[in-house]
Amino acid sequence: MDTTPVDMSHLFEQLGLANQAQAITQFIATHKLSPQTHLTDAPFWTQAQKSFLIEALAADAQWTELIEQLDAQLRRP
Repeated sequence: MDTTPVDMSHLFEQLGLANQAQAITQFIATHKLSPQTHLTDAPFWTQAQKSFLIEALAADAQWTELIEQLDAQLRRP
């Protein structure tokens, strides 16, 4: 059983990104998605990050809700 806490900090850790609150805020501020771009097609993901997101969403994994929150935050003006 996976006991990894499911929060934005740990999602960023899973993606191999800096996971401190300030780093997450900075990432969201500097990476934006247009309405027509699917989250997994964003040009700023590495192949490994893209694969993780695709697999987590397809499996309706524990990360799905947080990935959807991240998606919404990346679309805010």
